[in-house]
Amino acid sequence: MTIRKRVRATGRVQGVFFRDSVRRAADAAGVAGSAANMPDGSVEVVLEGPEEAVERLVELCRRGPGHAEVARLDVADEAPEGLRGFSVQ
Repeated sequence: MTIRKRVRATGRVQGVFFRDSVRRAADAAGVAGSAANMPDGSVEVVLEGPEEAVERLVELCRRGPGHAEVARLDVADEAPEGLRGFSVQ
């Protein structure tokens, strides 16, 4: 079953390879979507794919890669749109 989630990570999440780490994990898991730095210092990630893979990536976002320090993670369910590939903006 394909699901879609929009994730907003706040804390020390920009300038620590957060977006690229999520992209690499998404590519490996066959999950489509995007990751973008937001003007308020957060990172927004859209994940669309198999439920188990998307949930693993949400947990990656919750922990944060490497030097990231995630203070808060907001997760919202959305209707899948049939995305392909993963982009970093």
